[in-house]
Amino acid sequence: MSQSFVIDGSQPLDGHIRVSGNKNAALPIIAACLLTDKPVTLENVPAIRDVETMLELVADLGVDVDDRGSGEITIHAEADPSCELNEELCRRIRASILLAGPLLARCGRAIVPPPGGDVIGRRRLDTHIHAFRGLGATVKIDRQFLLEAPVLRGAPIFLDEASVTGTENAVMAAVLAPGETVITNAACEPHVQDLCDFLIGLGANITGVGSNVLCIKGVDSLGGGTYRICSDHIEAASFMGLGAVTEGELVIDDIVPQHLAAVWPGFTRLGMEWHVEGSSIRVPGKQDLVVVDDIGSQIPKVEDGPWPAFPADLTSIALAVATQASGTILVFEKMFENRLFFVDKLVGMGARIILCDPHRALVSGPAQLYGDRLESPDIRAGMAMLIASLAAEGRSTIGNIGQIDRGYERIDERLRAVGARIERVDD
Repeated sequence: MSQSFVIDGSQPLDGHIRVSGNKNAALPIIAACLLTDKPVTLENVPAIRDVETMLELVADLGVDVDDRGSGEITIHAEADPSCELNEELCRRIRASILLAGPLLARCGRAIVPPPGGDVIGRRRLDTHIHAFRGLGATVKIDRQFLLEAPVLRGAPIFLDEASVTGTENAVMAAVLAPGETVITNAACEPHVQDLCDFLIGLGANITGVGSNVLCIKGVDSLGGGTYRICSDHIEAASFMGLGAVTEGELVIDDIVPQHLAAVWPGFTRLGMEWHVEGSSIRVPGKQDLVVVDDIGSQIPKVEDGPWPAFPADLTSIALAVATQASGTILVFEKMFENRLFFVDKLVGMGARIILCDPHRALVSGPAQLYGDRLESPDIRAGMAMLIASLAAEGRSTIGNIGQIDRGYERIDERLRAVGARIERVDD
């Protein structure tokens, strides 16, 4: 049954809200559990739809999955898993492709249907295929991907783009491959680092973590253990944006400050104020958001790019905040050509936005927003609509909230706890 959020806006949010485990770290780490025949216990796993689907995929391969509740899950791939992924489950999430590397390394074979996920533009898989071929795999592409490699061997790999999932697949395929693999132009986002740290904890030999050059020396086997997934810096920054436009004082707990370093410049240009206090961020209430012009009173930009640039997953959030800031700013989404196509919904609420082309939106504010009927096209656009609705005057209804549930754990319950007027209703 489909559901919607019904939101009454213009309500200050006050109090503490805790950040969940990192979605984009949990998904590859779950996949990486197939690399060992020992039990692995993961802590701080976010209870979101994408994680649920990933666990279903793993269980469908014959792997034992024990969800103990409270974010703790034990995965034990004692016997070799099946090498063929469930097509219907793969259609639900982009991250299904992350099982290709571990299956290839563990079983020497993987049958992978095309992945699903957000429709935010072309999301090429060429980087994954080139990496697998570089390690010695053969790849046949028909209706699905057939990967085979009786033996993978370490090799130098230059990724043709700094793809996050491409890097993660290459790392997982290489950790058990004899010899040395050097991955150049590797992605180095916090969730990629978390995957590498997890594998090192199981016995993998990986150096260069946090840089764009990863050196992996293959080991004979990996062990088991317990690992706590890092907190989600994208969710933390989403809550920062939410606090800035709703006038109450919001304290965001369980953050990793260094994971937010790429966020500070973009949010500073929007005039946001915040204070890092240990593992928390305090966003003061009643903020006077004023866009900070570039030198010479030039219009500034918030533009994304590979880490450590401003995260692509936050361009939608920045755009929603910009509607409430005094001044003009250009939001430049370089990575996905469909990411900004939700702005017409904000315009319908009263936002002053010119969509220059698929990648650039010019925002002038502040604009008085009014409640409206909305539909969430993807995870981050859904959160941007939620931010706009909570800042707006009147009532908004957001449909297709399954998209938001894919990336934000129990978001309605957590926001109600800090004063939001939001209800989940069956359509």
